[in-house]
Amino acid sequence: MEPVQAALWVVIMLVALALAFDFMNGFHDAANSIATVVSTGVLRPAQAVLFAAFFNFVAIFVFHLSVAATVGKGIVEPGIVDTHVVFGALLGATTWNLITWYYGIPSSSSHALIGGIVGAVIAKAGAGSLISGGIVKTVVFIFVSPLLGFLLGSLMMVLVAHLFRRVRPSRIDRWFRRLQLVSAGAYSLGHGGNDAQKTIGIIWLLLIATGYVNPGEGSPPGWVIVACYMAIGAGTMFGGWRIVRTMGQKITKLKPVGGFCAETGGALTLFLATALGIPVSTTHTITGAIVGVGSTQRASAVRWGVAGNIVWAWIFTIPASAFMAAVGYWLSLQLFP
Repeated sequence: MEPVQAALWVVIMLVALALAFDFMNGFHDAANSIATVVSTGVLRPAQAVLFAAFFNFVAIFVFHLSVAATVGKGIVEPGIVDTHVVFGALLGATTWNLITWYYGIPSSSSHALIGGIVGAVIAKAGAGSLISGGIVKTVVFIFVSPLLGFLLGSLMMVLVAHLFRRVRPSRIDRWFRRLQLVSAGAYSLGHGGNDAQKTIGIIWLLLIATGYVNPGEGSPPGWVIVACYMAIGAGTMFGGWRIVRTMGQKITKLKPVGGFCAETGGALTLFLATALGIPVSTTHTITGAIVGVGSTQRASAVRWGVAGNIVWAWIFTIPASAFMAAVGYWLSLQLFP
């Protein structure tokens, strides 16, 4: 096989691997979009995944590619990335996703991908090749996004409790069963808008590194954008049922009004982060919002032990996926010398 043709096949394989990661991202994070609406009984699981997948894809028409630009151009110095780095990053992120999915731990696919890029780049050229600004704002939002979700979720719950304090509980429940469809749709829109762009970013990074896209281009090819949004929507349709139970019931028991407040707080956080071009974790965001809603009832309404285990998974995600990506980079050098 000619060298040029062989290189093209490597690029095609890596694009397919990236889309598989995007599919898994939707599959893994589907629980974040549908856990509250399923656990409150507003939608059946099969209805919920179709509902969420639709809004995941619709996000293509709503958000600018700010997050994709951060991942594609704001994490690593130009000229460092090659096919080995991309392979290592995707392998590391995918491996960590599979481990956390198997054990039902709602970790962050987003930060697994960032960790994968960091680990593979360090293995190739050292930490000096990373762009500190992009790394810092991503790491900072590991803490900001759940805190903001917590704050907005709890404030929404307090506001709703104040506004509807004289309304019968049965009527509130009926109203918020309808309103939760709006909040769940908004959250799924934010999920698609932020998460699909991370995969768009890494494919963009790959195409720039291999010369198929000019580094000066303001956006990636249209087929990359459409393919990534379709992949995350398809992944959401299959859902991550192991994680739904943790998110929807193990952290705190939710009613429709609580589900509405948690999803609205989470959606607002995702909209803000996407507008700022910051790749955040939908898992972190909705977990913070759910805990915020639960804590407004009483502190004992939140199972802090479960929440604590989730936080430990967040802390380990970037270093664990970075280590696996470094191994993946070495493996790529052996497989594709």
